Amino acid sequence: MLTGVNIGDFGHTTRENFLDLLKELDKVKGVERYRISSIEPNLLSDEIIDFVAGSDRFAPHFHMPLQSGSDAVLKLMKRRYDTALFRHKVEKIKEILPHAFIGVDVIVGVRGETDDYFSESETFIRSIDFSQLHVFTYSERPGTAALNIDYTVDPKTKHARSKALLDLSDGRVQNFYLSQQGNRKKVLFEHTKRGKKMHGFTENYVKLYADYDSSLVNRMIEVEVGAYDEEEMAMKAVF
Repeated sequence: MLTGVNIGDFGHTTRENFLDLLKELDKVKGVERYRISSIEPNLLSDEIIDFVAGSDRFAPHFHMPLQSGSDAVLKLMKRRYDTALFRHKVEKIKEILPHAFIGVDVIVGVRGETDDYFSESETFIRSIDFSQLHVFTYSERPGTAALNIDYTVDPKTKHARSKALLDLSDGRVQNFYLSQQGNRKKVLFEHTKRGKKMHGFTENYVKLYADYDSSLVNRMIEVEVGAYDEEEMAMKAVF
């Protein structure tokens, strides 16, 4: 997993860039799979998306912070992108990687997020082809510029907004999982044993489960994506 603060800015001070890093990592022998962690949409270039689409090692899995689907709120947050750019990135990914998993960060209840702005944000979020939302609730931090914004959101409203987006996310995750049923994918099973089951993720981040078998742990195995199990919140791995 490639992680860091603003990883898309890699090489900014050394005359390198993030795409150069990906290309070099793709040459390293002995590493079967890479995932790119959260990267801002303005730093996720179309060239990076094209590169991932042509790579056998970089997972078709993208995680981008949106934070709000309202351009007015994005301006209050001083974000370096808008909803039009975000939509373009999602559509670009899905155009060349239709089975890619797209995770999206959202913050609810920030100062300045009126009812109308939240409604605008929710409408935008519903309109894009994401796979999962990571929903965060805004909390005050002393000394931040946000404290200069007059409009505040009460805790009850924050909770309601968070629940609405989490419910939307749950439905999208399950729909994405079901869309992969019957496909053959490579799963990497983790060592953790939960009851008599083990779990792992496919390259496009579908969670699979199977009966625990220590010989399969930490190995990349091709399986068929089976049926969804509500108790496991995962798809069954069919060997």
